[in-house]
Amino acid sequence: MTHTPEPAAASPSAGPAAPVVIIGPMGAGKSSVGKRVAKALGVPFTDTDRVIVREHGPIPGIFADRGEPAFRELEARAVRAAMATGGVIAVGGGAVTHAATREAMAGAAVVLLTVSPEAVADRIAGSDRPLLANGGIDAWQTIMDERAATYAELAHAVFDTSRRPMSHVVDDVVAWLRLAEGPAGPSSTTNEGAP
Repeated sequence: MTHTPEPAAASPSAGPAAPVVIIGPMGAGKSSVGKRVAKALGVPFTDTDRVIVREHGPIPGIFADRGEPAFRELEARAVRAAMATGGVIAVGGGAVTHAATREAMAGAAVVLLTVSPEAVADRIAGSDRPLLANGGIDAWQTIMDERAATYAELAHAVFDTSRRPMSHVVDDVVAWLRLAEGPAGPSSTTNEGAP
């Protein structure tokens, strides 16, 4: 179903009953949007990458010293803990590649943020993201292509962040969450191509 949500009302609400998990490729704005959505809803916000850094050190170091599989295990644990807390949870771009993380997200309202390669090139320029170490935007596109089907399978709603003001994306996500709280739970929607 294609639907462009109406802007969210300015008044706070009780927040979603189920946790909200924000997924998407690196550079899509998961942490920035997630933090603002949580604030608008008056619920806790957890950035699982920040939790991992706080508890285990920099992500590039984890990849270099322990490898991606070890990082994905740490990520799955962080997602499970965040799901127990509830609120809005931003996960790393590759979180969806790990079965334990996908299982941990069960029962959440899953929001996919998308972004065009052109927009993400500006956002990730000069980053130290380990999976981009060799290849920049071409590596990003390859990773995105590998994960696209999993993102689509998990998502209850899709919002493009390419060239829209963050405040509009946040308003749209909040509006969708408020609408999705009906008796049927999250339903699929997208704002692809919205102004």
